[in-house]
Amino acid sequence: MRHSKRRHVLGVTGPHRSAMMGNLAVALISHGRIETTLAKAKALRPFIEKLITLAKKAEKANDAARKLHFRRLAIARVRDKKAVAVLFDERVTEFAERAGGYTRIYKLGQRVGDAAEMGLIELIDGNDEGYDKPKKKPAKKKATKKVAKKTEEQEPEESTPIEDAVTEEAPKDEAAEDVETPVEEKPVEETSSEEK
Repeated sequence: MRHSKRRHVLGVTGPHRSAMMGNLAVALISHGRIETTLAKAKALRPFIEKLITLAKKAEKANDAARKLHFRRLAIARVRDKKAVAVLFDERVTEFAERAGGYTRIYKLGQRVGDAAEMGLIELIDGNDEGYDKPKKKPAKKKATKKVAKKTEEQEPEESTPIEDAVTEEAPKDEAAEDVETPVEEKPVEETSSEEK
């Protein structure tokens, strides 16, 4: 049974998954944004955010031993000292004011080859406030009342006798018969330049 298992499996073994997450994290740290499958992007989000939290803790730490401890924890997960150095020394200042939510995922549609859902995951800049959603116009209450009045008015009209409805339909059928039928076109004989 699958109780209390909150890991993105991704169809690979445990060591493969940890190596893949480390490689994706290195690419994201060095490039700032990467395009991958949506499932991998969603699995990478908590992984990279925990690394950024380690970097923030190391920056706030008072003693060198504690800073080294956080850096070693990050190296154990990512296994790339250069990427960890970039994250801990340069990139951590971008996230100093943010209390989480360091990444953003965009859906890109389906990949052409196998129709896999693709996504773009990016690190959010420190001064990025996102975008404002367009405000929806408030629903017009008057319009709903008018619609309700119109439906009440139409109900008595619909209760007309059936004979009236039949007589109204008859002229419509005659109008359909009055439509001109298209004239058959005869093929035109083509003369070639050789016959002349």
